[in-house]
Amino acid sequence: MQDRSEQFKQLQAQLAERWQSIEELEQEDADILVIPSFSLDQQELQKIDGFLHYEERLLFSLIRLRHPQTRLIYVTSQPLPPIVIDYYLQLLPGIPFSHARDRLLLLPIYDQSAKSLSQKLLDRPRLLDRIRQSLRPHRSYMVCFNSTELERELSLQLDIPLLAANPDLLHWGTKSGSREAFADCMVPHPDGSLLMQTPEDLVKAAAELWSRQPHLKRMVVKLNQGFSGEGNALLNLQDVPQSDLTFADRLAIIGDRMPQLAFEAEGETWPHFCDRILKLGAIVEAFVEGENKRSPSVQGRVTPAGSVEILSTHDQILGGPSGQIYLGCRFPADAAYRLQLQDLGLKIGQYLAQKGVLERYSVDFVAVPHQSDTGETCWDLHAIEINLRKGGTTHPFMTLKLLTNGTYDHQTGEFFGQQGLPKCYVATDNLCKDLYQGLLPNDLMDIIADHHLHFETGSETGTVFHLMGCLSEFGKLGLTSIGNTPEQADAIYRQVIDVLDLETATPALNSARRSPTLPIGWSH
Repeated sequence: MQDRSEQFKQLQAQLAERWQSIEELEQEDADILVIPSFSLDQQELQKIDGFLHYEERLLFSLIRLRHPQTRLIYVTSQPLPPIVIDYYLQLLPGIPFSHARDRLLLLPIYDQSAKSLSQKLLDRPRLLDRIRQSLRPHRSYMVCFNSTELERELSLQLDIPLLAANPDLLHWGTKSGSREAFADCMVPHPDGSLLMQTPEDLVKAAAELWSRQPHLKRMVVKLNQGFSGEGNALLNLQDVPQSDLTFADRLAIIGDRMPQLAFEAEGETWPHFCDRILKLGAIVEAFVEGENKRSPSVQGRVTPAGSVEILSTHDQILGGPSGQIYLGCRFPADAAYRLQLQDLGLKIGQYLAQKGVLERYSVDFVAVPHQSDTGETCWDLHAIEINLRKGGTTHPFMTLKLLTNGTYDHQTGEFFGQQGLPKCYVATDNLCKDLYQGLLPNDLMDIIADHHLHFETGSETGTVFHLMGCLSEFGKLGLTSIGNTPEQADAIYRQVIDVLDLETATPALNSARRSPTLPIGWSH
């Protein structure tokens, strides 16, 4: 039997034969199979509240139904609330709701277990048959959140190409692979280690790093496949005398302090983290110090023809004990360094393309300011990691692009809508408050309508919501607030929070004010 990896490469080659650019592919009459599977280490995903609902992150794909011949199949672990689907379809400019709905097939699996969605699908051959029969040969392709051997097997069993990186290349999206790529590209990045497979080797690597940089104040320990910063921990050396330390001294100090790591993930422990190191491996690197530092990122993609295109730059919003957990982002990144981000992102993208990587990638940086000789503020950029998947900055940018059908200007790093105005946004996956718990998606729709929080296609401003399935149980919501200036985007974002806080401060009163006698199941 022919090697599965070679069969997969031949399937992916069909993408280049049909479409030389992503734009051609996205505007073509096609069937799109969306598999929003988080095929990552399931123990790491358990650290994220409501991670099962993150399958909703790719619902922006429904906006592709604006093309009148496009058909789309969206597979999920559990049924999506109908009102959420209606919400996205009503965003489509110029397409009747019923026309778009007829071209959308929703396939819930009814399985909320901890297995990845792709594995659940592979476990259901009858459902695979149904999907296969629903797709038009030579006009279909598959998209996913991240590509692993599971998504490759789905592609092979369905006999359709996967628009994502070949799983054989996933090394370049790990913490250790990122460091290797940065070194090969000569992109500035923090000093650190290779991949370590045991806690003992990690201690030794940390001591060697400390010996190279004896005045180091802190180090970051990262699981090789951590997600959203949840696999990171901080090792503090600030109170250790720096003089006359031998390597043996450093080794002993690191060994004593490693069990006292400050973990980014709530509830993480050293014994459990050690188990994760043995399974996933880990690296250690110097923590980039500096006042007023920022965490920008650049997003790009490799087309089926192998060319590299920069899509966007963002300033990431981080939280957690030491500011390493992704919470949201602002677009575009600061003008002081976004063109530099583009240049570095292009350099890394071309390197990935030479390795055979396809489609989405992003690179996270730390930006530290300093004063030049002329008194001007300059920024030093340090590359931190590469993501070969659709990340937290993917869905807000794609939402903006698909809703406005605008263009990204590489000369300025700005995005312009159809009316010629620059577009900015603030986005988050983590608007989370206990007060919001108990709100149903229908309640959110009432609030959006009452306070005019919706996205207006005429002005191309307003808010688009996502992760609505997280709201009732976790009080957690995602949103993208779009404006014509950063200040307007911030104001729209703050208005949403103010309204939600007001509505949930006195929920019984607000509920009665809206519809005191309307039975469940009746329409307004």
